[in-house]
Amino acid sequence: MASEIDWLIAGLGNRGEEYENTPHNLGFMVVDKLAARHSIGVTRKECVSYVGLGRIKGIAVALAKPQMYMNLSGPPVRDLLDKYGLASDRLVLVYDELALPWQQIRIRPRGSDAGHNGVKSVIGTLGTGEFIRVRLGINPAGRPVGDGAKFVLGQFKRAQKQEVEEVVELGASAVESIIADGVEKSMTAFNRSVAPEA
Repeated sequence: MASEIDWLIAGLGNRGEEYENTPHNLGFMVVDKLAARHSIGVTRKECVSYVGLGRIKGIAVALAKPQMYMNLSGPPVRDLLDKYGLASDRLVLVYDELALPWQQIRIRPRGSDAGHNGVKSVIGTLGTGEFIRVRLGINPAGRPVGDGAKFVLGQFKRAQKQEVEEVVELGASAVESIIADGVEKSMTAFNRSVAPEA
């Protein structure tokens, strides 16, 4: 089984209903969107994660939602890479990014944690930052966030529903592009500014 999986796509989030509709769970939302698009059931319990196996653009993938809390995401991600015999450069990590404006997206082939505790855990556990990330901007344009921890765990407002869906769709499309076309082409296609609505 291990040799049949080409990519691990892990979305970061927090387990529990109270966190479902929060900025910090956008990684989970993107995994769910990919699962829906490609008819993959993310229901297997493996390595303290919900996992689904399937194909995206004809390429075998494992979709995963680690079920440790955000700042303990590293061990499940490492264990899944080990289980499927994948090196860190076959990991696509999807997560929210407070340093980016709302609805912007950034694909990176490697990097630091930039203050994100989930990414910090993954880097610390893997011992490397050499993995692909899809960063989803959550910072509301034009105003300071203040208490970052409180903000990322706050509920999205009902009026944001369409915008949240657009961000999730964009994140899923970015992952599909990485799998099909590679990181460089995907960065060119997706790493652009999104002008806020007037």
